[in-house]
Amino acid sequence: MKADAEDKQERNGRRRRSALDINDPVPVAGTPQAWRTSSQAAAVGLFVLALIAAMSLARPVLLPAVSAFVVTMMLGPLSSRAEKAGIPTIATAIALWLLVIAAFYGLITLLASPALDWIGKGPEIGRNIREKLHVLDGPLSALHDLRNALLPATGKEGVGVDIANFVQPVVAIVAPGIGQVFIFFGTLFFMLLGRSRIRRELVGFFSVREAKLRTLKIMNDIEHNLTGYLSMVTVINIFVGIAAGTIAWVTGMPDPVAWAVLGFVLNYIPYIGALLMEVALFLVGLVTFPTLTHALIAPLLYLGFTTLEGHFITPAVVGHRLTLNPLTVFMSLVFWTWLWGPVGAFLAVPLLIMGLVALAHLFPSDEPELPD
Repeated sequence: MKADAEDKQERNGRRRRSALDINDPVPVAGTPQAWRTSSQAAAVGLFVLALIAAMSLARPVLLPAVSAFVVTMMLGPLSSRAEKAGIPTIATAIALWLLVIAAFYGLITLLASPALDWIGKGPEIGRNIREKLHVLDGPLSALHDLRNALLPATGKEGVGVDIANFVQPVVAIVAPGIGQVFIFFGTLFFMLLGRSRIRRELVGFFSVREAKLRTLKIMNDIEHNLTGYLSMVTVINIFVGIAAGTIAWVTGMPDPVAWAVLGFVLNYIPYIGALLMEVALFLVGLVTFPTLTHALIAPLLYLGFTTLEGHFITPAVVGHRLTLNPLTVFMSLVFWTWLWGPVGAFLAVPLLIMGLVALAHLFPSDEPELPD
């Protein structure tokens, strides 16, 4: 015992000589709870990362299936009205399915012919763009000299524009695979056909009456908000498409109808759609018109119209009910475009609406009580 006491005293002495001067240390309160919270946050973070990776890997199947689900939810009120009117479910499903096919086929038909024509003119377009952008020879030459000063020369002289380098990636991204198109239309038909049954099974999945009622309210509100959003945005986009076609016709651009359809479709993508439209108008204007100034007229007119539409027309028509936080919309657009490409950009706002509706029901915000 005496030897043990001496050893302990010696160790304490060494610890006092080597440690810093600490005055009355007190353990942190709630340390176990902090570690427990950190472990839970880490588990949630790992689950989110795994979920994102799974959605990325399952994109060929998940993307058309989710697209079909979103379209089904948008068409839900029409199915409900047809069911209340006594129309057979299979007749309603076939009619709505054919309507979606007709819209899809119409858009492809109107855009395919001008796109194929411009792709066939690829070499000529590249030469014309190089000729029209000769005003940039000075800055490009300076950048070329700077690159040669910093990096070894690669043996390539001049700056060339190969239209195939732009067309091939766009075609590879925009044109969906035949398998994904088949999955989309097949899933859409069966979802439209079994919409009522799917709703009953989702509600019946829960045993508590409160959970059943909450699930039903979430689905009804999602359908209502998605239909309202789609209706309002479609009406606005029709006028945007008419304006795009009119601008193309007034300025002498080729294929005004194709420009109207392209403006209608791209305006479903917030922010990026208008930018893509302006870039396309500028590039085609470079080939069509003799001067750079003339090529800028159509993009500037479209920029002015979209600015007016985005800041005044759309807020006045849509109102505050369907107005979303611009930052939230932008981040949703960035995330889904990064994850699922151009189709994800079209789905960004509908998926955001679905998520916000679900969160509003699951975690309702308490209204502050005002003093009497």
